Amino acid sequence: MNQNLRWKLLVTLGVFLLFAAVGVYPIAAAYYGINQPSFLMSKLLKLGLDLKGGVHLVLRVDTDSALQTETEAMMERVREALQTGGVTATAMATGPTSFRIEGVPSNQDAVLRQASADADANFERSPGVNGSYTFRMKPNVERNLRAEAVVQARQTIERRVNELGVAEPNIAQQGQNGDEILVQLPGVTDVERAKSIIGSPGVLELKLVEQGPFPTQEAAMQAYNNNLPPDLQVVPGSAGDGTGGSTVFYVLKRVAAVRGTDLRSARPSLDQNNRPAVSFTLSGDGARRFGQITEQNIGRLLAIVLDNRVFSAPRIDGRISDQGQIFGNFTQQEAADLSLVLRSGALPARLDYQQQQTIGPSLGADSIKSGVLASVVGLVLIVIFMLFYYKWSGVNAVIALLMNLIILLGLMAYFGAVMTLPGIAGFVLTMGIGVDSNVLIFERIKEELEAGRGIRASINTGFGRVFLTLLDTHISAVIGALFLLQFGTGPIRGFALTLLLGLASNLFTSTFVSKTLFELELSQKQVPSLSI
Repeated sequence: MNQNLRWKLLVTLGVFLLFAAVGVYPIAAAYYGINQPSFLMSKLLKLGLDLKGGVHLVLRVDTDSALQTETEAMMERVREALQTGGVTATAMATGPTSFRIEGVPSNQDAVLRQASADADANFERSPGVNGSYTFRMKPNVERNLRAEAVVQARQTIERRVNELGVAEPNIAQQGQNGDEILVQLPGVTDVERAKSIIGSPGVLELKLVEQGPFPTQEAAMQAYNNNLPPDLQVVPGSAGDGTGGSTVFYVLKRVAAVRGTDLRSARPSLDQNNRPAVSFTLSGDGARRFGQITEQNIGRLLAIVLDNRVFSAPRIDGRISDQGQIFGNFTQQEAADLSLVLRSGALPARLDYQQQQTIGPSLGADSIKSGVLASVVGLVLIVIFMLFYYKWSGVNAVIALLMNLIILLGLMAYFGAVMTLPGIAGFVLTMGIGVDSNVLIFERIKEELEAGRGIRASINTGFGRVFLTLLDTHISAVIGALFLLQFGTGPIRGFALTLLLGLASNLFTSTFVSKTLFELELSQKQVPSLSI
């Protein structure tokens, strides 16, 4: 055996052992319950939603609500700045991207310009009649805010799903306008809990109570002669200590003393009656402002508002710096889920559910059986055909094909690819591509033999001349797979990734491994002969 062939055999054996250890051994060990190193378990091929079962959701981000939140916040800042400057004006939102200020005296125009200095960066201001001014969001700002709302929503959902402990979730933006989010949660069966965690706005606010609680909203409004000041709002809540019961209403300051963005952490805990609650810790800046507010308002009620509902309104008995607690009629699971939502941050916009699907594990198991059966049947038929048509050279093709599949499994496990039902289709297609490559090579070798060339020369010429053809066909398939990977979603991407890895492994096995096997066969014979 010459040095060149020995080197090729060592490379072939090394590649085989490496990918068998990464791709095949963890699957076999997990199936038979064999303990194995953690670094190999981490490479265990993962199953997608259609094989493992789970939840499939498509959500649309209502970007209008994000724009409206930004518009109303700016409107409130302009109104407060005017009030600070001694101008009493009214403000009203006229759409998700516009608002109007009315009642500004003509001799106070300079005060308005100063008050709207921040708004002028993102809004176009146009004067009207009788001291009114309309502010409309600039088109480029609107476009950027819509895009940012979708990205922030996706990132928030990702944090919540990661906190939920879901293995290998698939979360991606999609849709013609790019405002839809695909959420696939393999192994999750409780759809309602998943939806409540993913879709909860998670907006936490701490606001001072002006009056209340009132039994009805009408009673709260009557306390102000049905003319509620613009800096106040009526918010519903629960009677008593927040443990449930009838709904009551509080009149709160519209501007929050502390918001959820000031949170450092949130965790499940117990209240003073040993009932489930949620304790939170504020950041440095939030703690400083919270300390000032509580110190200046001892004896008043402080409402803890979550998603525009008062959960509790305890009395401020002294300065509170960086800690607080939300208590209510919680179960332990609800307290844990609320902590998760608060830690992950608030959603920037409302989410609308466009599609919902639950796939049971039994359906996934059936899909796996069908996919494995199709792969085995296809492999057996290929083996029979290659042995019948190409005689002993068919053994060469079968070995190369099996090694191709082992390398493909190893690559998928190494790169963390998720096996899906379309991925199994890509797996079967890879077998077809592998056989096609061997057929091209073997037919070329037969042509060279029929032309009177020697066996070694025929093998070298066959592999050499077909290589460029194989390279062209594989590159063409790679281009198609890359388009599917770039523009496809979920299952289509799984098929494309499996096809890409299969093309790479097939090019190696059909040229390098197959030729090495031919050379090894010829090296064992005194008189070269070839059964093909």
